[in-house]
Amino acid sequence: QDLSDTMLTFPLETSTAHVRLNTPRQNFGAVTVCHRSFTDLRRDHSLFSLATPTFDNGILIFWDATNKEVEPHIRNQKAEYRGFDYKPNMWHSICTTWDAGTGLVQLWFDGQPSVRKFVASGANITGSPIIILGQEQDRHGAAFELKQSFVGMMSDVHMWDYILSVCEIQKYMDQTNFTPGNTLNWRALDYQTTGNILEENRFAHVQRCP
Repeated sequence: QDLSDTMLTFPLETSTAHVRLNTPRQNFGAVTVCHRSFTDLRRDHSLFSLATPTFDNGILIFWDATNKEVEPHIRNQKAEYRGFDYKPNMWHSICTTWDAGTGLVQLWFDGQPSVRKFVASGANITGSPIIILGQEQDRHGAAFELKQSFVGMMSDVHMWDYILSVCEIQKYMDQTNFTPGNTLNWRALDYQTTGNILEENRFAHVQRCP
């Protein structure tokens, strides 16, 4: 389904409501994950959760409110990024890249690149993935926690099975003509919603009145 100009609204704190994103791919030697989110949460919350039968945090993008850091997890190993201005009540665009050969992860936050950090190398992410928005998986497709749930809006979730070039990441950040994901594509998305989640026009709430 084409969700261009659409956002998913998660209006309630719950341990059940979520969106499952489907892909047939089961082997990732490199990844780029990009998404936009808008929330006023002051607590921990998950922004993107991919679990495999082996790793509950195969790929997890998580906001740690206590330490005020964005934490990308790869194969149950994490990096910690502080210093980003994760303001409430505004849209943030985040891209995360990882390569199995080097083990390096890098974050792009509202167009600003992070340092590259080591998380996990030597093996691909393999096995049937379950990809969830709105909740954090502590088991493959299950074990959600209320206080890690996402409340707010999400849009433009894309995933590639390679590291996107700097120019393509910048195009995504600038919302210009970027190459859509070949693993998850917001413009041609296979997904299911569970619970109270709304599909809304992302721009209907920000239009300027004459």
